[in-house]
Amino acid sequence: MGFFDGLKTRKAMILQQKGELDAAMREYEALYQSNVIQASYLLPYSVLLLKKGGEENYQKVKEILKKAEKAADMNQEKRQQLLMNYAVANYKLGELGKAIGLLEASHQKAPCGITYQALGFLYIETGDAEKALQYNLEALDYDEEDPIVLDNLAQTYYRLLNDHEKALPYFQKAHEIKETQIDTLYFLALYDIEAGRKKEAAEKLETALQGSFSPLNYATKERVTELLKQCGEEKTEKE
Repeated sequence: MGFFDGLKTRKAMILQQKGELDAAMREYEALYQSNVIQASYLLPYSVLLLKKGGEENYQKVKEILKKAEKAADMNQEKRQQLLMNYAVANYKLGELGKAIGLLEASHQKAPCGITYQALGFLYIETGDAEKALQYNLEALDYDEEDPIVLDNLAQTYYRLLNDHEKALPYFQKAHEIKETQIDTLYFLALYDIEAGRKKEAAEKLETALQGSFSPLNYATKERVTELLKQCGEEKTEKE
């Protein structure tokens, strides 16, 4: 990477950190169109495309990550991130089996936190309760303080096994570790609603809406917004 390309990359990453995502996207795209192949910017660019969503962006993620594989600055850590982003793009394009296969291959070579997080969620998405539970318990053994791992295990109990009582302590612990985690806030809000705590539920959902949604969030912005709307409607009816 040349000197000026390095400056452009740093500029784009600073814009991304500041939350100026459209400006960061323009800088990344300019580098890409200039045929600069460096993982240092292609990986964060792929993250922005995944978060923006849409079939065209998911296809572009796959395109740029194939090029990033050959980047001179690629290393093991970046390769793991690349595989995860590539798998997520496949998942969002409806290729869940392919996404799982990629992450399983990565996991067998070198288990790590981000693989446990992503693969744990994707196993839930398959609907296979036994496999999801086995893997997410293994993930908990790997890191019992990882809030995403805790949330995945909680979702396994809640969504697949319909054991809300067993799920709750894991959601609560995930929330203690990371109070802004979107999926955790969403499910805890469901518990609040069930218990008649509409105000507490609304507060959690409002916090969730302020977060940065991921392609691996069960609680999409639409789901959170709809549940928050229901809280308001139910409150109005009681008044």
